[in-house]
Amino acid sequence: MSEKLFLPRITDIVIRGFNFDLTFEDAAARFSQQEGTVVLLSGSDQDCARYHILAADPWLMLKGSGNTLCVKVKDSAGGFVCHETDQDPFDLVDALVKKLSFLDKRFNLPVAAGLFGYFAYDLKDKIEDLPQTCVGDGLPDICLYAPSVILIQDRQTRENRLCLPVFDRDKGQKEVLAREEYFINRLEHSWRPGSFHADNAGLVSSFAKPEYLSAVLQIIEHLRQGDIYQANLSQRFETGFSGDAYALFLELFKKNPAPFFAFVQAGDHQVVSTSPERFLKVAGQTVETRPIKGTIARGETPEQDRENARTLSLSTKDDAELTMIVDLMRNDLSRVTEHDSVEVTAHKRLEAYDNVFHLVSVVEGRLKAGVSCVAVVRAAFPGGSITGCPKIRSMEIIDALEPVKRHVYTGSIGYVSFHGTMDLSIAIRTAVVHDGRLSFSVGGGVVYDSDPQKEFEETLAKGKTLMEILTQGVGQHIEKPLMAWVNGCFVPQDLARLPACIPGVLYGAGLFETIRVDAGIPIRLPEHIRRLETSWKSVFGGFFPDICWKSIIIQLISKNGFEQKTCAVKVLAAKDDRPGRHVFAAAFIRTYVHRLELLGKKGLDLVTFPHVRHSFLADHKSMNYLFYDLARVFALEHGADEALILNSDGTVSETNTCNILAIDGKNMIVPASSHVLNGITLRCVMQIMAKKGFIVSNMSVDVETFCTLPYVFVTNALMGMVPVRRINNTIFEMDRLICRQVNEMLFSAC
Repeated sequence: MSEKLFLPRITDIVIRGFNFDLTFEDAAARFSQQEGTVVLLSGSDQDCARYHILAADPWLMLKGSGNTLCVKVKDSAGGFVCHETDQDPFDLVDALVKKLSFLDKRFNLPVAAGLFGYFAYDLKDKIEDLPQTCVGDGLPDICLYAPSVILIQDRQTRENRLCLPVFDRDKGQKEVLAREEYFINRLEHSWRPGSFHADNAGLVSSFAKPEYLSAVLQIIEHLRQGDIYQANLSQRFETGFSGDAYALFLELFKKNPAPFFAFVQAGDHQVVSTSPERFLKVAGQTVETRPIKGTIARGETPEQDRENARTLSLSTKDDAELTMIVDLMRNDLSRVTEHDSVEVTAHKRLEAYDNVFHLVSVVEGRLKAGVSCVAVVRAAFPGGSITGCPKIRSMEIIDALEPVKRHVYTGSIGYVSFHGTMDLSIAIRTAVVHDGRLSFSVGGGVVYDSDPQKEFEETLAKGKTLMEILTQGVGQHIEKPLMAWVNGCFVPQDLARLPACIPGVLYGAGLFETIRVDAGIPIRLPEHIRRLETSWKSVFGGFFPDICWKSIIIQLISKNGFEQKTCAVKVLAAKDDRPGRHVFAAAFIRTYVHRLELLGKKGLDLVTFPHVRHSFLADHKSMNYLFYDLARVFALEHGADEALILNSDGTVSETNTCNILAIDGKNMIVPASSHVLNGITLRCVMQIMAKKGFIVSNMSVDVETFCTLPYVFVTNALMGMVPVRRINNTIFEMDRLICRQVNEMLFSAC
């Protein structure tokens, strides 16, 4: 740990009895929108489900991935100071815990101060040299927070304890009392349960079912070759998500409580975990792990339920799986425990949950003197029950077969205290909400005699509760994804593939059109298709397929049930130089909500993109779109909605998705460019305005002059004509009446 990193020292912990009239989960809800809040709920009547814990108001944050970690420490003014380091994440956490430890104190509580959050599965790459062949989503590999207040409820005694750290920089009791008062005030805030909504398109898997079955068969082949004895394969489901992630957490806890429920509010993403499995617990010199192997669905009748329980208990396959993983965990723990101290205190224990039965074992050992909690994590991470045996080779195979990194799934969630205790779950049955999407993974152990179909069904059983809450009937959604048209065939959109080796993919050698559809009617479709064909002949020359795009789009609308919706259809044609091919053609559809409605704004804000553009490709809707996408990112980073694109001489051209125009009195000015997209919607707007008596002129105009004009608008096929509120620091008047009049004509008469 860097010597430049200043950490306040914890000199004491104030622990008070604390009574409140709320349920624990409702009390925690008052903090659920604050970054760094971690909620650990113990559901069910299992012997490992004793405490509810709320960690809030962090004074330290640790996040990072790859070779960059950031430690943020709250200063005396209440702001956070960031310290970046390339230190090994386990070494850094170990150093932080040791620096902040007070092992001389004993508490009759599981945790009084410490780090709360998650260790992602992908931290395995910091322990072993693995190939890293799957793709990540940019989220942290580690996310931990040190709270300034911890609330603990003992479910057995119903007692509540409030834990408040005292720092060496505190001036007497004033700061501690302020932290307590802040907590109490937050509890007194009114709160109503939020809502959440999953995308109507349903859940999309990282595997098509045939691909998952094939992956299981590939693992079985590795088993036959003696590579491994078992591997855990998973598939990730994903859907659009809006609303309150904590509301989802509460709904899941109400429906199917499990011992290791966890909610992590990580700022730009939230983790919702319903795990039943303990990874590691340390208390004093004792370490415990509780691997789960063997799962079967609950029965629909009491008789079937008993029969399913009996079937699982007598299953030789599940017995072999669990025994194998128990041996693996015993071996992992033996690295940090005293000789011959590791023992299995319970084996093949049947545990009942709402949707499934599990087989569970309990393994305990006595730690060697001086072994830290983080050393225990490093010795056993990631858990053997969700990797396989032998662990390293299993992880290599998992990386090769699973298309996306697991992130927090099958990592660990919980706490590492500053006083020698730790409790971490295996992050299964775990969802991540990020950037308007929700993803969760489910998997199972594959052994020599595994049935691929049953392995697939087991993953669905494990994810049943979350799937049902998200979709209110998962079957209709998983079996009916969005449909696309690809090279003559209608296929599920998530299975649509572009050949990676064609110029359309390698070089962006392709063209596209975006077409608005209102109540089943494509708007200005002939003009869009005419522009597509003209651009193709201009850019590539030669053959362009004679396709009835109208028929394809009408079928696409019908197959997706969008006859009464407003939609956006994207038609693309990419250069395909494979033998016997010329063009790769496809059409995709999605529902469309007007951009101003999504933004909750009356006009768009623009900022000038600092890189000028001069390319004949600007005349066409080219798939070589990186310039415009970078402009979009620039605009968002600078608090704007669109980037203003300039010509090479610094004059105004367009925005990253729109044509642009200005109105001054009865004059309509369209900026002139040597190369710019010949906008179909813009042409219609020019015709409408000319009929209204406006004088339409096309002229070269610099940004400064353009910003002196009273009204500015942008146009594209989806939005129509919308007002611009701001360009850089210039605020414009907004004539929404003329936009409404023009758009009525655009989306009806034209």
